[in-house]
Amino acid sequence: MSIKPLGDRVLIEPAPAETKTVGGIIIPDTAKEKPLQGTIVAVGSGTKDEEMVLKEGDIVLYGKYAGTELEHEGKKFLIMRQNDVVAILK
Repeated sequence: MSIKPLGDRVLIEPAPAETKTVGGIIIPDTAKEKPLQGTIVAVGSGTKDEEMVLKEGDIVLYGKYAGTELEHEGKKFLIMRQNDVVAILK
């Protein structure tokens, strides 16, 4: 990965949005719910006030409006602060 988050930030690859059909009607991409779960692919080194508790490979839950979306090499990612992550799934 050529993106390295700084400080207490993490780079997350969101889980794919679920495709649902309602009575044979396919819901368009614009109407799909954004996933609130993803996998951490890179972490920063933390700050002097906050050590990193998240690590690469963790599957996490995050807030609906958390982070900044970016696209790199055709894949979509989110970059956010560690404290925007609300839970680690085990």
